Amino acid sequence: MLETLHIANYALIDCIDIDFHPGLNIITGETGAGKSIMLGALSLILGGRADTRAVRHADRKSVIEATFNVAGHERLREFCEANDIDWDPEHCIVRREISPSGRSRAFVNDSPVPLTKLAEVSGRLVDIHSQHQNQLLTRPEFQMEVIDTMAGNGDRLAEHRRRYETFREAARALKVAKKRLERSREDEEYTRFQLDQLNELHLKGPEEQDELEQRRDLLTNITTVKDALRRTLDALEGTPGALDLLDDAAQAAREATPALDESDDLPGRIESARIEIKDITDSLTAADSRLDADPAELEAIEERLSTIYSLQARHHVDTVEALIKLRDTLQRRLDEIDNSDTAIANLEREARRAMALARESAAVLTAARREAAQQFADELLERARPLGMRNLRCEVAVTPSQSLSTTGSDEVSFNFAFNKNQPLMPVGGAASGGEISRLMLSIKSIIADRMELPSIIFDEVDTGVSGDVANRMGLMMADISQSLQVIAITHLPQVAAKGSHHYKVYKHDDDTSTHTRITQLTPDERIGELALMLSGDPDSPSARAAALALLSPDK
Repeated sequence: MLETLHIANYALIDCIDIDFHPGLNIITGETGAGKSIMLGALSLILGGRADTRAVRHADRKSVIEATFNVAGHERLREFCEANDIDWDPEHCIVRREISPSGRSRAFVNDSPVPLTKLAEVSGRLVDIHSQHQNQLLTRPEFQMEVIDTMAGNGDRLAEHRRRYETFREAARALKVAKKRLERSREDEEYTRFQLDQLNELHLKGPEEQDELEQRRDLLTNITTVKDALRRTLDALEGTPGALDLLDDAAQAAREATPALDESDDLPGRIESARIEIKDITDSLTAADSRLDADPAELEAIEERLSTIYSLQARHHVDTVEALIKLRDTLQRRLDEIDNSDTAIANLEREARRAMALARESAAVLTAARREAAQQFADELLERARPLGMRNLRCEVAVTPSQSLSTTGSDEVSFNFAFNKNQPLMPVGGAASGGEISRLMLSIKSIIADRMELPSIIFDEVDTGVSGDVANRMGLMMADISQSLQVIAITHLPQVAAKGSHHYKVYKHDDDTSTHTRITQLTPDERIGELALMLSGDPDSPSARAAALALLSPDK
């Protein structure tokens, strides 16, 4: 339930702190005192749009903070843990801050969260029902939500939505596959032509082009290369060449041995150099023998490289590796076409199975809704007729919809007649504003304990009624407050008298400005407030007597 509300620097509010209690909390005050300002502030922690014009002083931010007791609220705990929102097993603190520049920040348990997450958390903690929300009753989606709440369809809806999304994904995959296959078949002939060209090339690997280009360059310059080899060999083994000169040097060194340091072994070192040069000469001779100019080989290499270059240009790539990848892609595309019947049949089977499961879960919802619809209609008549609608008739129709959706395969419609011999018709065309208000209060009273909400706020939902009807509406709010916390803003003394706690909103003027204040009334102050609401005079003896009568337990 809502335990405390802190509002600072918002509209006419400098700073107020309110402690709320279990049961029925009543808020009263003259028109314009600031009750709507409080609700506007509360709407901000429910994700409402921020308006910088509401920031009272431009030198500091507006802050709205609410503390809720969430002990035992398992669904909220699961939601917070699933969304990485800090969780406290006792309290949940939601806060909204609005800077003078218009920047808005949201917090849950002092951790910053996106505004959507703040709205989801606070939406699980409090429901604000105001006069304009009475029009929700005319909307099919709200009517569906009421019946689903009545039927306890939360888990069933979650399961159906999961199945429906699985069906949608399967249907989407089938559609994409069919379109891809259709495009592939349109291009099949050209795809096969491209693949045949690549297959005819018999590419050997990513390195083939480099090897061919190196071999081509060698064959193109073979005359120059062989001349260089010949000159190298002449220098090494000619007459005289390096080998002959090394032989002479080795012989001369042996003759000069007596004059040389024996440890230097100069003759042996010269002989080693001669052997190394001889090995180099043999390698050059072998290379020279392998270099035979073959015009046919060069022509074949040039032709293959030309074909590779042509295909690279056609497909806008510049490597053999890219051509190989393209070849494999084209092959897979044709394999898909060749195996398309099997693939499409498998996808169709998956889509049919997913649809069957979704229809099955939708049928479960339908059965639960039809059972709940009659129970809801009976309870609504029982609760609404004492509110001045004794001729009320109600029919809740659950009919098949034209298509399957996330909510199942139903349409729900509420039809009412408020007078004798009046035909049943949709509520929007049959009810006055006051009648819709009483219907909505009756609906909330039916589903309150099924909503799993700790708190509900009624903002002048009793507008347009008076006398005994007002008294009964107050009793209904008191009845709702037995299962959850109710905060009711009202102008009716009959309703205000039913509260277990009473607050008054008022304006206070100082030398420079007007301020909104709120205070919890003492028992005597409460009598005076009710007398004021009854007669306009808080000190009128007759009005105070009437106020005491309203406050008596049997009223």
